[in-house]
Amino acid sequence: MHQVVSDQPYQFVPPYHGRFWPWLLQKFVPHQRRSRFGLQQVEFHGVEKLRNSFASDASVLIAPNHCRPCDPLIINELCVQAGKFPFTMASWHLFIESRLQRFVLRRIGAFSVYREGLDRQALNAGVQILSEGKRPLVIFPEGVITRTNDRLLALMDGVSFVARSAAKKRAKQSPNKKVVIHPVAIRYVYEGDLEKTLHDTLDDIEQRLSWSPKRESDLTARIYRVGEALLWLKEIEFFGRPQAGEVFPRLERLINGILDPLEHEWLSGRSGEHTVARVKHLRTAILRDMIGGELGSDERSRRWKQLADIYLAQQLSHYAPDYIRSNPTKERLLETVERFEEDLTDHARIHGCMSATVSVGDPIEVAPKREKGSGEDPVMVELDRQLRDLLGISFAVDGD
Repeated sequence: MHQVVSDQPYQFVPPYHGRFWPWLLQKFVPHQRRSRFGLQQVEFHGVEKLRNSFASDASVLIAPNHCRPCDPLIINELCVQAGKFPFTMASWHLFIESRLQRFVLRRIGAFSVYREGLDRQALNAGVQILSEGKRPLVIFPEGVITRTNDRLLALMDGVSFVARSAAKKRAKQSPNKKVVIHPVAIRYVYEGDLEKTLHDTLDDIEQRLSWSPKRESDLTARIYRVGEALLWLKEIEFFGRPQAGEVFPRLERLINGILDPLEHEWLSGRSGEHTVARVKHLRTAILRDMIGGELGSDERSRRWKQLADIYLAQQLSHYAPDYIRSNPTKERLLETVERFEEDLTDHARIHGCMSATVSVGDPIEVAPKREKGSGEDPVMVELDRQLRDLLGISFAVDGD
């Protein structure tokens, strides 16, 4: 399990408002995305839309999809091209991995948010940044890295909450100045030798399964065979034996088989419609007493096992139905195998030869108040619509 949660007491890491360090560190961003993530080229479209919003003195919230770990670096480059250094809301666990990482993240514009609870300090910091309007604020509304570029998870409504709160504050200070949200779509393309890189990765996965690697002429068939084996292992762990039927109903049963008993123990029943939201509520409940440090070792071990299980459930939810069977593009095949490796080893190798296209959407003006009786939040509906249009996603796929 990736260490995305911690039993340490949360300490808010505030935004750094100086300009020297962002200016200096931005010079290393292109090298970092190439060396750390194999992302060789990035093409930006619609940068003028951001520039126009900045020129109009609007407060700008940037809301990108979140397919890969290098997305924040790309958004930093986008903002610099538009003439501003961004502030980015980032998960607290990133700041406690090392002192150097904490130093760099904060000075390049990141500040922490505690995803396992209501973080009023992070929300207030975001509202303050937007109400001042000096630099753009970046929030990834999916809340997690998906590794599925042709899929958009259910968007978290914290985006509209921060934007509306800032609009209300700004309306009192400067009634003529707007708060806008710019959707930003990041689309990745793999340009390397797909057969070689995926067969090499699948060789390693099969060896971990104690198989002799078997390269097939049909790469998709091999991916399905490995995926079936990984699913069988988890079904045996949680149900005692492999299950029958199609893969994706089995995945849903496995997710619910993991989460339902925990929700019954900790939350008196299911806590949300989508897996990501369910996982968030469970983490909040399970970690609450762990942070106090008063639990015995056996109970702490039990809870860490539960946290690992719900992390697995979240990872399983990212396998979209018929993702490669319906349209086995190079990128979908690569994303699927990367997820296999990451879920098995907590690490996905860098394949290189990646490029990205970044498209900026039209500004969505945010009113200080939401209309009563409007049903779905119109800001989030428009954000979702624009992101899907920019990504070329014509179908709706939720967080499950």
